Formats: sequence, structure tokens, C-alpha cells
Amino acid sequence: MAVSRRDVLRWTGAAVAAGGAVAAGGAPAAAAGPGRWARLRAHLAGELLLPGDGGYDAARLPFNSLFDHHRPAAIARCVRVEDVQRCLEEARRGGVRVAARGGGHSYAAYSTPHDGLVVDLGPMNGVEVRSDGTAVIGAGARLGDVYAALAAAGRCLPLGNCPSVGIAGLTLGGGLGWVDRAYGLTCDWLRAARVVTVDSRRVTASADREPDLFWALCGGGGGNFGVVTSFEFATAPAPEVLTVFRLRFPAGSAADVLGAWQPWSAGAPDHVSSTCVVLPDGSVDLTGCSTGPGGPLLAELARLGLDAPLEHAEVDYPTATAIMTQGHPPRNAFRASSRIADGLWDDPAAVAGTVRDKDSALLIVGALGGAIDRLGPTDTAYPHRGAPTSVEVFGTVGDLPPEQVTREVDDAQAELAGLIGAGTYINYLDPEQEDWAETAYRHNLPRLRAVARRYDPDRVLRFPQAVRGR
Repeated sequence: MAVSRRDVLRWTGAAVAAGGAVAAGGAPAAAAGPGRWARLRAHLAGELLLPGDGGYDAARLPFNSLFDHHRPAAIARCVRVEDVQRCLEEARRGGVRVAARGGGHSYAAYSTPHDGLVVDLGPMNGVEVRSDGTAVIGAGARLGDVYAALAAAGRCLPLGNCPSVGIAGLTLGGGLGWVDRAYGLTCDWLRAARVVTVDSRRVTASADREPDLFWALCGGGGGNFGVVTSFEFATAPAPEVLTVFRLRFPAGSAADVLGAWQPWSAGAPDHVSSTCVVLPDGSVDLTGCSTGPGGPLLAELARLGLDAPLEHAEVDYPTATAIMTQGHPPRNAFRASSRIADGLWDDPAAVAGTVRDKDSALLIVGALGGAIDRLGPTDTAYPHRGAPTSVEVFGTVGDLPPEQVTREVDDAQAELAGLIGAGTYINYLDPEQEDWAETAYRHNLPRLRAVARRYDPDRVLRFPQAVRGR
């Protein structure tokens, strides 16, 4: 049976969390006394959890367990838009540090601020697929539930690989996934978003209404302009058949594989998506998916010109989804970063060498292009249209010292910036990456900052890696 890149990580003893933060922050919550929480609790239809309350300890935990020391002052389990409005009113009034949380997969746990208020959108997780194919999805929905609802309706939307990632963070950061060369980014299918702004107004952002806000929500990162409470997406009919595949290459193969794979992947038909996982010993797992039967895919793989055992299977869409999203831990301890290639790299051996002999760090090298490039680099806030390849540097902590894993990941991403280009993917937020704002947003950064000034003039929504209005 063929496998996904996430299976490869499971087989190699690592796992990666896709998607991004839906986060915001302000002043410490120490100023928020018991009276403030009592007032907020009285106005919420949902539950407010404080330290010591039943369920608080489970609700506060982020996906990345390196940040388990974060202890929010309060967690508001919002069940309606009015709950979100009340939370922002209290945060604005008292200078309380606040963060909205969808799936909780923020790499740096920005959606679980220490000593702050978590606006937990988890209960707002409905998924409705209408007869015309439009999908209306609550901001608290996770990808596993979205996939299930879409499959039941015979529809498809390009989404990520980890079923517990939230739809909100994934979409707001752009939305890379396992069929993106065939269908584009998740945000490319967004048609409208319902947002609570920092002054507690309810607005609908679309191409025709609040167009600047809508543009910023399509790849500008989570939590920068307001709290999205629901999304409206167009969808495509689910393909009748997909072919999933895997090629495994032994230790020491990485330079040859990356040298052949990158130009092949850049020139492959849009229906072929693929990912290489490069391990410290130079072995490579190449996995991917093609929308359609196996014959055309096998012809394309022959063009790759690499000899390795091939596993592949023709499956229906629900089965392909299950294959591409299985094998994820409920939580993980990790460090991660990313770079996006400006073009075809000159020295694939040097790229592979960035993780050679590391104890933890590996590379997840994904093919871009295809349908992603049907839009231009300023059509949405996601700026990397035209880039051929993304590289995520990922390190599982396990029994290693976290500082060692952080150092390995940081060293590799810094080397990659000089080798392939300095672009970064905002959903893979890395606190160690000093150039993140310019490299994640590039030419779109000035416009994003202008949108932030308009919708959050007092910088109520701010966290260490937020778009900052200047």
C-alpha cells in the first residue's frame, strides 16, 4: 500500500504538525482580577475555565508539549459569535493578553498564551456542505471532521495532512497540503470569512465586502486582523480515483535523489504532488499522490530516472484521504522551521548536507507549483507563487535535550537560506528565525501592515510573530 509523507514520519520515528496559529496577545493578564472573570463568565453561553476548575488542565495543553508550562489565566470555550465578542470586549477594556485558538497546533504555542485569555473556538466546529458544493465551516473545526463531511458529500477541498489541525490556522496561513499542485492552496478556495474585529464588530469579508481584509486572510497568518468565526469555501467534485505511491532510497542517496527530483517535480503535470523526506543518514522516502489512474503516474515516475522499489495503489478519495492523514500522535514535542526555494537549487548535495549526521533534524521537501501558481504573488497575501519547492526542517525532541534539537533545526534553516533562498512559510512559525516577517510575507508585508493598522489600530492583537501595523 502506498503511503503519505506523514506515514514516513511515523515510520522514521517523527511527526509533523501542519497548519498555523490563530493567535493574538497583549499585556499580561495579571491586571484581570476575579471580578473580570466573573463578569465574563456571566455573559458567556459557553464555559469559562479558570485554574483549578475541572477540565482546565486538559484544555490548556497545546499540541507542542515543549510549551506545557504555559498556563492561561482563563480559557473561554466559545459556542457562539457573541461569546467571541464578549472576550474581545474584556481584553480591550483591561489590556488582557488574548489569543484565539482553533486546532491548537501553533508551532510556538502562541494560541495558548501564558497568563492570558484563550478564546477557544473548538465548540464552533460545524461543517455544512450545501447542495451547490459550498462548504460552511466553523473556525473550531479540525481537518479530520472536514474531510469526513466533504467525503460524505462527494466533494474535495485541498487540505493538510494532520487530522487534528484546525481549518482556521491552515487557511489563514495559506494552506499547503497533499493535493495542492492539483487544486492549489486551501485559501484559494475561500469565498468568505465571518470575522469579529477587535472593536467587537461582526463583519463578513469577501472579494466584494471588506476586500482588503479578505485579501489579508488568504495567507496573512492567523490572529493578525480579527478572530474568524467561520469560513465559506467553494469545493470541487471528489476525484473518482487517485494513485498514491512511495519510493524508498537507501542511506547516502539524498544528493542524487534531490538532484533528480526537484527538476522532475517542477515539470510534472499538475495532477502529481510529491514530497521527499531526507533523513540524517542520507536516505530518502519519496511519497506522493496523483489525481487519476496509475498509468499516467507510472509514466511520469519513469521520467524521474531513479531506480528504487515502487509501492503504489489506485484508491478512491476517502481511502486516499485516510492514507494521507494517518499515523499522527495526539501531541508531540518538536522544533521546526522552513525555507522556500527561489528556483532550482545548484547544489543538492549541500541541501542534503544541512541535516547530515544530525541526531534529530530532518528535511521534508515538498513540490510546489502546479495549481498554486494559477494565482499571482499579490493576488492573495501568500507571496510564494512561482516557487518550486518548500523545505521544512523538523526535529522531534524525544529523549534529546530540547536546546540541542533547537540548535540543529536552526543551523539547518540558516544554511538553507544561503543555499536555496530565504522564503519561509508562515504556518511553520519559528521563534529562532529573525528574518521571518520579511521572508514569510515578502512584497506583501507593507500591504499587510496597512491592513493591520486599519483593523487593529491600537494593536490589541499582537504576539511575538504578528504582523505589526507601523
